[in-house]
Amino acid sequence: MIFKNARLVLADRIVANGCVEIENGKIVRVAERDLAAESGELAMDVAGNYLAPGFIDLHIHGALRRDAMEANAEAFETICKFHASGGTTSLALTTVTGTLDEILRVINAAATFRNTLHDGANVLGVHIEGPYFSREKPGAHRLDLIRNPQHEEYEKLLERADVITQMTLAPELPGALALIEALRESGIRASGGHSDAWDEEACAAFAHGMQQVTHTFNCMSSARRRGAYRVAGLLEFAMSEPEILCELIADGRHVSPTLMRMLYQAKGPDGICLVTDATAGAGLAEDKHFALGDIDCIVRDEVGLTADGAALAGSTATMIRLVRNVVELAGVSLVEGVRMATLNPARALGLDSSKGQIAENADADFVVLSPDLHVLKTFVGGRCVFDSRT
Repeated sequence: MIFKNARLVLADRIVANGCVEIENGKIVRVAERDLAAESGELAMDVAGNYLAPGFIDLHIHGALRRDAMEANAEAFETICKFHASGGTTSLALTTVTGTLDEILRVINAAATFRNTLHDGANVLGVHIEGPYFSREKPGAHRLDLIRNPQHEEYEKLLERADVITQMTLAPELPGALALIEALRESGIRASGGHSDAWDEEACAAFAHGMQQVTHTFNCMSSARRRGAYRVAGLLEFAMSEPEILCELIADGRHVSPTLMRMLYQAKGPDGICLVTDATAGAGLAEDKHFALGDIDCIVRDEVGLTADGAALAGSTATMIRLVRNVVELAGVSLVEGVRMATLNPARALGLDSSKGQIAENADADFVVLSPDLHVLKTFVGGRCVFDSRT
């Protein structure tokens, strides 16, 4: 099949009238001319809309009252299908703080599910968020289950390293540096988050292999006084270190437009990775209740909150909302905004040769966007999994 008459969103520019030819789920040609007229092959007319790489979400808990912690195919399929409507073609199912057995159930279920054909985003693996957090920065995670890393526990997780994409942990905890090294050796990204780290603790974690921070600005330490002196926290360390990739929940609630712009000025377009951190409240109406793990939460003002209103409980966004927001609220170009949702996360997982860009030999994962940046169609491996008209 050939996608013709498309405004191609490439990694560095927009092609005004481009064509993409796919075969067996892969891109075989990208051109700035009408390939269909040359070959006479079946063509889909994109009608002058944008054709962008499919979005990649490294941090996603759920949707439509279904949660990754349910650890079953029905929940996973609901999550993957809903987020495909927002242009996401690949995602990492994300846990919350739980017991070892609960987390292992998610990993094992995801390992099976990612090999099945379904009408939604591909599952890349599992992002383990918790339980190794600071008790000072729990967010919407259960305090009674937060604990320090123990080798005899996390070695059981590392036995399934082939399924784990990243782990979020507080780098200042006793045993955290050894865990970060073990993650690096296992090919898993270590991401600092839910952390009260001082500057030197963040620096030590980076030296041991921490490459990323989780939901920047949220649940992380920032500049404060130590005695008479002001010292940076995890936030400032991440913003100042070029090699740290910063997750950003650009839903307009977790982080204000000014903070989005500040992060962009500090990190540039290649240092930011858009993530939804969407929970089971995604897709629900205002004031509807949902669960994050076993914590009661509510949708209010287009975001998830714990039922008592005391803490944020993930977002209710799809990825296209984040892309629109960084373009409209933070002044980022469309090319850069799309890169934050595609090539940057693909590079983080070492998948940029096959995902995250419209290029020869890459997977035929696409999203068709209207001029006002709404999702019209989503394709996974060249197969349409979402059509706004149906």
